[in-house]
Amino acid sequence: MNDLIMTVRNPLSPLELLPIHINGNGTELAADWLSALQQEIQKNSHLEKNYCWHGWPRTQRDLSYLCEQLNRHIQQINTGIPDYPQIDLIAPDQVMVPFTDVNIPGERGGGPNHDVMNLIHNHFEHLQGTVENLSDYYKKADAATKYSIRQLNNLCHEIETLCLSLRKAHYTPEWVRPSQITTFLNARRYKLNREHRKGFAANGFDRKFGHVYMHWTQIGKTLMEVFRDEGAPDIDAATCDAITHLQYYSGEFDIEWGRDITYGNQPWHTQEIDDFNIWLKRQGYDPADPELSLGYLEIGRIDFKRSFGTTDVESIWNTMSRHLDIYSLQMGTDVAVYDYNWADADYEQRQIAYLLPGYQSHV
Repeated sequence: MNDLIMTVRNPLSPLELLPIHINGNGTELAADWLSALQQEIQKNSHLEKNYCWHGWPRTQRDLSYLCEQLNRHIQQINTGIPDYPQIDLIAPDQVMVPFTDVNIPGERGGGPNHDVMNLIHNHFEHLQGTVENLSDYYKKADAATKYSIRQLNNLCHEIETLCLSLRKAHYTPEWVRPSQITTFLNARRYKLNREHRKGFAANGFDRKFGHVYMHWTQIGKTLMEVFRDEGAPDIDAATCDAITHLQYYSGEFDIEWGRDITYGNQPWHTQEIDDFNIWLKRQGYDPADPELSLGYLEIGRIDFKRSFGTTDVESIWNTMSRHLDIYSLQMGTDVAVYDYNWADADYEQRQIAYLLPGYQSHV
């Protein structure tokens, strides 16, 4: 079984359905991923729809909406965890650098304000802790506050990717980076093995249009994120504590909807990877070490002809922009239907109810 049918729909016109066909790439990891995904489908696991579509510049989840949601969760945390320092509310003009600003010589304005976004993400890390060592703040919080802590991370990443896409849409619209993150609440995780890790060397940090990648299913910063977001610092003990190397896989998956970015074909990408490898060696890391989880694990790809009748990128973007809602996932005779949406009035309460057993186990 190596075929997945992901049916998406127009959230404004729910009867407008579009089946998308996805094939595994034949690796051991792809087979294990599809097996794990089939179990999530059979369980009808709750799909996390408010953290799915990233970097699509034409979306109802714009910066005003995302900041409104972020502030609502900040207020919940400020009220629910009174012994934690109060977190400041965030305005849309704070999260994105104006297009007229030039903060780095030779670089145009726009894009996420990393100082602001890193601050929000640091709050999340302090409040959540790690999978192995949850923070006392998180353990003591009620269900609504635990949920809001989760949303700090989700909304922070969604805002960053939207800011990046708005910047691309402003200057070079052909290089907008839309993507899809398909996650389930309480998805079962499995340990990566040595064979799985060969995918890091095979793919590196390449991203290709319509290709499917293993979702990063744990908390913490990667070495690449430290290199990019923090200006390639020398790693100290505090930074090192926040770094995690991928240990697990699950039935979750990401899809790259942007144009191909591959080493050797895009000079800026090639230069970044070369600089990253130099930085890694300076920090005492071996860029060839598969245990460092350097890159993305490719597991499949979309059959564009079968799904869209075309391979034209902009035509597919236009179609997908009208269908940013996953309606169902199907493997063989196993089908899970997700007839709910992040805009539903009771959506958040339904998620909290689904997460409640796990929340109660952390008390």
